[in-house]
Amino acid sequence: MRYPRPKPPAGGIKANYPGFIEPALATSSGKVPAGERWVHEIKFDGYRVQVHLRDAAVKVFTRRGNDWTNRFRKIAADAWHINAGSAIIDGEVVVPAEDGTTDFSVLQNELKGRSKKIVMVAFNDCRQDPLS
Repeated sequence: MRYPRPKPPAGGIKANYPGFIEPALATSSGKVPAGERWVHEIKFDGYRVQVHLRDAAVKVFTRRGNDWTNRFRKIAADAWHINAGSAIIDGEVVVPAEDGTTDFSVLQNELKGRSKKIVMVAFNDCRQDPLS
């Protein structure tokens, strides 16, 4: 399913659209890394996804590159409001509880219905530019 979006004003640097990008996945470690260059993220219990905005359309892909736009219609509809000509947003689809925790079984049950409570938590790449 394609969700048409209005074209935003022109700006930025034009580049070729890369398509699906293999996500970096967490790896197990016996010790927490130390130092200023490490950033730690909260572990959410959900589905890892990439939202692609391109040519006035929104697509939602799983971490393996499967198109789950129809399964995550709410995420695609929410992403339609992002004012960008093209973008790839990495994140996790979850159902947050009142206390901020997430539970994968709650997400699976929510997806059996109309999925009104699901949200996407976008990841922020906090790494500094290695050239600066």
